[in-house]
Amino acid sequence: MRRLEQYLIYAAFFIIFCTGCSKQSITLSLPDIKEYYPVQPGKVFIYRLDSTVIPPFGTALITRSYMAKDSIESEFLDNTDRTSYRVYRYTTDTLFQQGWQYVSTYFITMAENAIEVSEDNLRFIKLKAPVNAESTWKGNTYIETASANSPVRYLHNWDYAYQNINEPYTVLNGTLNNTLTILQQDENSPDTEFDPSELFHERNYSVEVYAKGIGLVYKDFLHWTWQLNPTPAFSDNSYGIRLNLVEYR
Repeated sequence: MRRLEQYLIYAAFFIIFCTGCSKQSITLSLPDIKEYYPVQPGKVFIYRLDSTVIPPFGTALITRSYMAKDSIESEFLDNTDRTSYRVYRYTTDTLFQQGWQYVSTYFITMAENAIEVSEDNLRFIKLKAPVNAESTWKGNTYIETASANSPVRYLHNWDYAYQNINEPYTVLNGTLNNTLTILQQDENSPDTEFDPSELFHERNYSVEVYAKGIGLVYKDFLHWTWQLNPTPAFSDNSYGIRLNLVEYR
């Protein structure tokens, strides 16, 4: 009887020990999203910006290149008392021969278990906890995309997902050792290679890479639609933007 009591006591201690270890390992394996988007007034990020545009007559897509400077100007509370940051974007030519020209303002907001970015009156959920390979979320859920009159219907129902967590990634600034990639969309409609003889084709692709202790280091967004009638051309709202980190301070 005494041996049985000792056995039960040892078994109980073993279960408690294993449970404690299991909980600790789960906690340590999940990065904090703020580590990948640390925001502070005064920080500056310089990117090479490649902009995809449509030339006259819309029969091709061309790329125009600039340098972009994102400057975190100030911190404030939004209308729901969430900490937010105002960011000014400036651009110049790739040789830095012209002065910086202001082009836009966007906002970064620290939401509960998420980080949002608002630009051009569109509100995106860029990162969301927990950070693991199984996490997915509707990153464009705050954007009105369902109605026939929406100018951004192509953003409808996108599923964001983490990839390559804690992996290195090379940008113009160099190789960054600890990054994560967020695949937001990769869609062809129809699901074939583009053929200019097609009546219709749509391409949506969006990916972003964040580096631990830095923030956004790479972005590649592309949206275009092609129609054969009444004349072969890309639609007027076709565009793309690629950002590649050059410097930060």
